[in-house]
Amino acid sequence: MFKALYLQDTPQFSCSLSSISLDELYREEGDTLVEVEYSTLNYKDALAITNQGKIARRFPMIPGIDLAGRVLESRSDAVKEGDRVFINGLGLGENHYGGLSERAYLRGESLLHLPENYSTFDVMAFGTAGYTAALSVARLLELGLMPEKGEILVSGATGGVGMVAIMLLSKLGFEVVALTSKIDQPQFFTQIGAQRVEDARPYYEAGRILQKGQYQGAIDVLGSQPLVNICAQIQYGGAVAACGLARGMDLPGSVAPFILRGVTLAGIDSVMAPRSARMRAWKLLSDNISGEEIRSQVEEISLTEAIPVAKKMIDGQIRGRYVVKIR
Repeated sequence: MFKALYLQDTPQFSCSLSSISLDELYREEGDTLVEVEYSTLNYKDALAITNQGKIARRFPMIPGIDLAGRVLESRSDAVKEGDRVFINGLGLGENHYGGLSERAYLRGESLLHLPENYSTFDVMAFGTAGYTAALSVARLLELGLMPEKGEILVSGATGGVGMVAIMLLSKLGFEVVALTSKIDQPQFFTQIGAQRVEDARPYYEAGRILQKGQYQGAIDVLGSQPLVNICAQIQYGGAVAACGLARGMDLPGSVAPFILRGVTLAGIDSVMAPRSARMRAWKLLSDNISGEEIRSQVEEISLTEAIPVAKKMIDGQIRGRYVVKIR
């Protein structure tokens, strides 16, 4: 038996810390058993735990879109017993039992080995949020954005994606502007590398289809009207990496920035990104941000604390990243 957060929908939805048999776990598609050492608590996990979003595609389900740990047994050629491995996304916590669990049964080919300078805690300190930030930064670099061309705007700056994006862009020499409604916390943004802070609240309202071109690029986690306003403020030939929809999935705007300023809107998918993109993103992180730096920006909680913290996350009462110690 092993312990895990367990989502059920009969007779009504519930999330509890439960004891589950390995026999049930082995019914999942996989060839590799992992002893999970750490997971994370992302906003997506909080939605699943609180039943605020249709994250779990079937029930019962174990939430948790990230995990890192040690291989206990494997029939895969990709990993062997004793390897330290991790995984982000790929259906975990949605249609496959996820990482908020003492054990996980996965396909070895979907697992990545730890970067040499990171521990299992470190990769979970980044988690899907940090990895998504790295995917976004990598895409902007591919599109030709360079430090000497001007500022980069990062929305959702107190969240995991925004925080790591600011840290990474700053390390690469970019001038970063943090877009946030929490403008009373300037010291936090300065500490992680932002040059200045912009109030996000005006971005929630409709603006002109073309506004003053202030930024060479942006990373956006909000979507909806804020994304429209961000695109309207991008300089000629700039780019926006869109990786979230915290304010909504709609895009109530104009094509004007794209056809009159040549702005590129690049979508970022972290869930099913190919292995090559994942490895490139993690190399970008490991080359630029040390384990010590990211550890200082996260809080560790236990598996039993995940449910109450998830509720606070949904209510907007927390800032930053949470690593969940499983064992």
